[in-house]
Amino acid sequence: MPAVHKLLLEEALQDSPQTRSLLSVFEEDAGTLTDYTNQLLQSMQRVFGAQNEMSLATEQLSKQLDEYEKQNFALGKGDEEVISMLQQFAKTVEELNSLHADLATQIADKMVFPMVQFREKDLTEISTLKEIFGIATDEHEAAMVKYSRLPKKRENEKLKAEVVREVAYCRRKQHQASMQYYCALNALQYRKRVAMLEPLLGYTQAQINFFKKGMELVSKKMDSFLASVNSMTHSIQAQLDAEAESMRLSQRELLSVDDTVYMPDYDREPVNRTLIQKAGYLNIRNKTGLVTTAWDRLYFFTQGGNLMCQPRGAVAGGMVLDLDNSSVMAVECEDRRYCFQITSPNGKTSLILQAESKREYEEWICTINNISRQIYLTDNPEAVAIRLNQTAIQAVTPITSFEKRAEGSPNPDRARPGGLVPGSSKKAPAVPEPEDLIAPGTPIQFDIVLPASEFLDQNRAGGRRTNPFGETEESSSSTDDSLLQQVFAVRFLGSMAVRSGHTQEVIYEAMRQVLAARAIHNIFKTAESHLMVTSSCLRLIDPQTQVTRISFQLRDVTQFAAHQENSRLMGFVVEGADWSEGAEEGRPSFSAFVFESNTEGEKICYTINLGKEIAEAKKDPKALAQLMKSMPLTNDGKFLLLTSEAGHAANEGGEDDLESEA
Repeated sequence: MPAVHKLLLEEALQDSPQTRSLLSVFEEDAGTLTDYTNQLLQSMQRVFGAQNEMSLATEQLSKQLDEYEKQNFALGKGDEEVISMLQQFAKTVEELNSLHADLATQIADKMVFPMVQFREKDLTEISTLKEIFGIATDEHEAAMVKYSRLPKKRENEKLKAEVVREVAYCRRKQHQASMQYYCALNALQYRKRVAMLEPLLGYTQAQINFFKKGMELVSKKMDSFLASVNSMTHSIQAQLDAEAESMRLSQRELLSVDDTVYMPDYDREPVNRTLIQKAGYLNIRNKTGLVTTAWDRLYFFTQGGNLMCQPRGAVAGGMVLDLDNSSVMAVECEDRRYCFQITSPNGKTSLILQAESKREYEEWICTINNISRQIYLTDNPEAVAIRLNQTAIQAVTPITSFEKRAEGSPNPDRARPGGLVPGSSKKAPAVPEPEDLIAPGTPIQFDIVLPASEFLDQNRAGGRRTNPFGETEESSSSTDDSLLQQVFAVRFLGSMAVRSGHTQEVIYEAMRQVLAARAIHNIFKTAESHLMVTSSCLRLIDPQTQVTRISFQLRDVTQFAAHQENSRLMGFVVEGADWSEGAEEGRPSFSAFVFESNTEGEKICYTINLGKEIAEAKKDPKALAQLMKSMPLTNDGKFLLLTSEAGHAANEGGEDDLESEA
């Protein structure tokens, strides 16, 4: 080790300028050492603080790993293996925490404390001795100045002796202070080397002990565990890479489509009419006031026989409407496109919805129509829906004239009704099959269009407009009709040839086939007409031109009924004659007509039945008078109260009944 510079104690008494110059070098070195020691101590204290924080952090980490098991993750199913590994890691981190706490203690004892001792003991001592040495030097200089001022002529022995003693005392005091100061400065040259090395030695030893204990912990307990964790992480990373690549390819494929995919009303795929489930966003019309409405975009889906709705952010959907036996049709609403209305069987609840495209609009209508027929309750609903759709497409052919109905039939002979006739002794089965009621392949007429020749013949024959309120010119027929004239607002849905005309089941089957055909052919718009019921005939009148579109004699109406579930649907069967075979007397033929009324269909049926009773009672004046007396009239006696016999008791205190002029 090289020699250490030091101050000579022998020169302390003389206190020469050379000694003072060398002393200043030692003082400068001590000042530099003090500044460096303060900075070094701050670094060491920072290391201790970091290690202590590491100990606290590992303790918190261990507790947090144990909390993973208690977390209620929404997608946490299947994390049992991860939970087990995290618990093992928590135990390991807890053991590492004890090692970090021990390391922090050793750093405090073996590194920080020695450096603090060196600063507080050695460097502070140097500073104190420097101050004492300066005070002693100042006192010696003052004593020498006083001694130098002793007078030469008047020499006072007593004063001289006091000043000499004071100089000697100050010189001894300075000598002692300088030697202590020199000794401390000389010793500092040795102590600074020890002070720099001892803390770092303690820090290194503490780290070595920490790593040794850590290696023992890892090598003895965690080799196999870390290997399994490493294998698991590599496996998960491989799965992640594969999934990321798959998602990247899928994203590229999905983004490579044409821009028309993003257009709301540009569907290239054909309409699927066999759906029994449907989901998607629809706009629903809500009333916000007496005359104001608002449209909300919500997510709708079907579940079984129910229409469900789920707003954004909701966990689950709620039921909006029971679709069993409900009706669906297109409507015009607020100048919006693709609107349709769903009506409950009792007609009291209705929803107006709007689809975003024509394909969605048609599929929603077909799906709701399929669900309303309860296809979803069958064993194989998809197959049933496909079969019914194919059968309906083959059987339904829209035509526009009654004269072309038989010609459009794929099998005219089979389409002719050959079942029940009035007075026939043949007994109908208890539950007739649809084929016994309506021949398969029978065409359906969706509108009543008078040929031009018929319209001109009406005008040439002096045909006049029919007033629905009965204010017509006097004639024999109008006099008979004046006993009963009632007008109902209806919409013609369709008509078709049927095999039987004396059972209500044929009307129900005709309703089912007409509604299904309208849904399949996307024929949803209907024009409103006026159905006039008199005691002699039924007339369908155009409300704008007052021209009779079609008329039936009441005696030819063999059966009439309202729908059992949807009270606004009604129909009747008309008997005619088929002269196609050239016989002297035409064979009886039957046609079913289906209407949707703004009121209850039972009231129309009640009025038709009343007209038949009046027509029958005309043969006997006494019976007619008795019938007119039994009619329920209003208080003023001018109008007849129309109420169905079946629902009379239920409606006595409820809704207002429709009235007819009697």
